[in-house]
Amino acid sequence: MADCRGPLLGDLGLPDRLHWSCSLRWQHPAQCQAYIGRSWFAKKAIFNSPLEAAMAFPHLQQPSFLLASLKADSINKPFAQQCQDLVKVIEDFPAKELHTIFPWLVESIFGSLDGVLVGWNLRCLQGRVNPVEYSIVMEFLDPGGPMMKLVYKLQAEDYKFDFPVSYLPGPVKASIQECILPDSPLYHNKVQFTPAGGLGLNLALNPFEYYIFFFALSLITQKPLPVSLHVRTSDCAYFILVDRYLSWFLPTEGSVPPPLSSSPGGTSPSPPPRTPAIPFASYGLHHTSLLKRHISHQTSVNADPASHEIWRSETLLQVFVEMWLHHYSLEMYQKMQSPHAKESFTPTEEHVLVVRLLLKHLHAFANSLKPEQASPSAHSHATSPLEEFKRAAVPRFVQQKLYLFLQHCFGHWPLDASFRAVLEMWLSYLQPWRYAPDKQAPGSDSQPRCVSEKWAPFVQENLLMYTKLFVGFLNRALRTDLVSPKHALMVFRVAKVFAQPNLAEMIQKGEQLFLEPELVIPHRQHRLFTAPTFTGSFLSPWPPAVTDASFKVKSHVYSLEGQDCKYTPMFGPEARTLVLRLAQLITQAKHTAKSISDQCAESPAGHSFLSWLGFSSMDTNGSYTANDLDEMGQDSVRKTDEYLEKALEYLRQIFRLSEAQLRQFTLALGTTQDENGKKQLPDCIVGEDGLILTPLGRYQIINGLRRFEIEYQGDPELQPIRSYEIASLVRTLFRLSSAINHRFAGQMAALCSRDDFLGSFCRYHLTEPGLASRHLLSPVGRRQVAGHTRGPRLSLRFLGSYRTLVSLLLAFFVASLFCVGPLPCTLLLTLGYVLYASAMTLLTERGKLHQP
Repeated sequence: MADCRGPLLGDLGLPDRLHWSCSLRWQHPAQCQAYIGRSWFAKKAIFNSPLEAAMAFPHLQQPSFLLASLKADSINKPFAQQCQDLVKVIEDFPAKELHTIFPWLVESIFGSLDGVLVGWNLRCLQGRVNPVEYSIVMEFLDPGGPMMKLVYKLQAEDYKFDFPVSYLPGPVKASIQECILPDSPLYHNKVQFTPAGGLGLNLALNPFEYYIFFFALSLITQKPLPVSLHVRTSDCAYFILVDRYLSWFLPTEGSVPPPLSSSPGGTSPSPPPRTPAIPFASYGLHHTSLLKRHISHQTSVNADPASHEIWRSETLLQVFVEMWLHHYSLEMYQKMQSPHAKESFTPTEEHVLVVRLLLKHLHAFANSLKPEQASPSAHSHATSPLEEFKRAAVPRFVQQKLYLFLQHCFGHWPLDASFRAVLEMWLSYLQPWRYAPDKQAPGSDSQPRCVSEKWAPFVQENLLMYTKLFVGFLNRALRTDLVSPKHALMVFRVAKVFAQPNLAEMIQKGEQLFLEPELVIPHRQHRLFTAPTFTGSFLSPWPPAVTDASFKVKSHVYSLEGQDCKYTPMFGPEARTLVLRLAQLITQAKHTAKSISDQCAESPAGHSFLSWLGFSSMDTNGSYTANDLDEMGQDSVRKTDEYLEKALEYLRQIFRLSEAQLRQFTLALGTTQDENGKKQLPDCIVGEDGLILTPLGRYQIINGLRRFEIEYQGDPELQPIRSYEIASLVRTLFRLSSAINHRFAGQMAALCSRDDFLGSFCRYHLTEPGLASRHLLSPVGRRQVAGHTRGPRLSLRFLGSYRTLVSLLLAFFVASLFCVGPLPCTLLLTLGYVLYASAMTLLTERGKLHQP
């Protein structure tokens, strides 16, 4: 029997990389050649590409040929045509052929895990920039679109796909490599060991998990967007798809839509993954070997038919939380407190914005429970799996990982305006009442509405989110330039949120419950505060409700911070000291902004250009550095003052500060102002060796809010060359004047010692003016310069400035307009200066006669 393949097909003109193999076997080679010839001419006449031929006879094609055809078309065909062909392939081909192209297709869409391939670049695709490609992509990747049909088609056949463990978040990867089972049930019964041992571990994922893993990780693994590319995250395709997936799989109304089937018979729900319900513990507790747990904890598959309803919702939430938030474990977080610790993962602003979208939707998802379903008594009654999932999603799965994520951001994010994204994510989590269906619209007045007492359990169970992160924000705010409108806005936003009526009281009540002594209630003395042990499925029985509020708060704190945590109360003396320091800085920033505004108003429009030429005074000892306040003008000053004024009022309400304390800051501020009311010395205390900068003073100098008056006290001829001088010319003139002074020192001294007009004229030009009245600045005070006199000397340095040269050029240019040559012009300028100098000499001598 002859085997016809390879060489004969090479003559068909097909690309070699397609690896189109013919497996037909005939009794005679001639029959085989004749069949191939007839088949090729027939297909040549009908089909324009190998893919069209494959689609015409899907049952006759090899899977490798389908994959090769799609790869070739991805290079040669337009994007729209590629998507149309993919839709046809998904509809026409059976799962047996589709499962071979699935990994390639997922990677071609979301990019490779190593970030080399960008795929369809969903993070940059925007509808207003590329409307055609955007609409095609959104339709193809929609939760009810062709790509999800492919996922469900493969899901029904129970295919598995390998996902490398090396691309998982750091704590998960380290845990699996150390043969410790991660806390999330997402990884249970999925780890595949290789014959080589611990190297090259993979997860065996079902199609839905594989797809969502790639989708979520594409936000992390792809390279950050360049700064020059201005892309609004909320308009890009990736952000919109995240919102659509959340709305589809975590619905706030109704139930999760069933999986769509591509068969004409309608919907056929794909089975849930065959994962047993395995208990897991959080990091920091005792772990057993992964292999031991894998064997000893094998249980029967959860056959509850209700699991069909929400397994995709569970999977989506778990993957999003694991990939986006689980980058820091409790042990890693404690190590990161060291100032010498290296960051293992640095989130981007885009990453934070997507996480905020997730948190907002989770609040809306959890708050969509009806009042009777949300009550504690409802736990004991039969409820649907989706209702149980709504109640359990945030506290069971999101809270700890989000807390560690926020702690890292607060401690390591740069001290710039980009922190606003982290701030808004934090504030969104702190206000679940904003996403409740019964929320009230804000009234016409500016008074915020009162936070209902029904949110007290949420505040108590998230106490550290409110208190410890607030103290962390205070420490950040004390190191930022509050004169900047963007930083002032962040302080205003935090103060406004925490000043909502009844919120501060609920936080204070939660702190009292945590600080309540254990000895007060004997029956609670022997309790062990540990993280609650959750089960692998949210369908498992809900833990018994803990009625002891104090125990619940303590369990929350110890589960997030560990048993030996040191808690700093938000309403304690340490935090109150930070608040008072912040209030003092706010007062200082308001005065500084006003001073900058006044300074800018007095400056002419052409100030900088004239200063460059030297026609205006050069303030080399300026008190303020440039910031965004200078660029935005008077409107920015108004906004800064408004933000800081309201923030100060909110802080006064939250911590019950007295008006006398705030007035004290204003009075203390006024004592440091000098006679013109603008320049202010940094905050100092008087020591034995002079003034010593306080931490506030160092902050003021670093941020350019204040500085000492520094004046050059040395030889004017040796002072540094300024920006308005020509360096080479200044050095040449210095050498020339030094030679003249050395050669004619005696003659100049004799001339200056005369008592007549010639002596006065020489003293005016050859002696340093104001030398006797110069003072030496000291950190403690001012004292006269020690007796050091210089003899008469000539200074030619003024000829090296742009001002002098430009003035001379303008004079010669104006003279040429009146037909005056260079030589007569020079004589006129010299005569004019002699007259000016004579007048100044007479005025100087007359002034000396009237001095006491």
